[in-house]
Amino acid sequence: MMMARGRGGAIGGGGVIALVLLVGLFVATSAPPVAEAAASYMVGDYGGWKFNVDRWAKGRTFRAGDVLVFSYNRAVHDVAVVNAAAYRSCAVPNKGARVLRSGRDKVRLGRGTHYFACTVRGHCQAGMKLAVRAV
Repeated sequence: MMMARGRGGAIGGGGVIALVLLVGLFVATSAPPVAEAAASYMVGDYGGWKFNVDRWAKGRTFRAGDVLVFSYNRAVHDVAVVNAAAYRSCAVPNKGARVLRSGRDKVRLGRGTHYFACTVRGHCQAGMKLAVRAV
């Protein structure tokens, strides 16, 4: 006994292709967005952490997770992580401020505004300070 072959199935020929395309479209549009990799920034670009670096961040967009790299001569400079008041006044507190002194310090940014200043007398006043806002 032979069974008849026909097009009576629910999905046949072109229907299978349409279903595959529909599933592919659904997967492509419902996939989570790919996270951007964190960027690394050399503060002051090739000149590094130096005088008048306070304008370096202007026009740049920083994101939480990005890394700032402070490159400098550690015999004559340092980098203090300070608050807004210390940044504005260039008066780094003797206690409580985290001071980096390796000459190649890396700081990962969290969301918000971050302030940095050199603690060597007169350097902050000469623009060796930085305010960076990460979104």
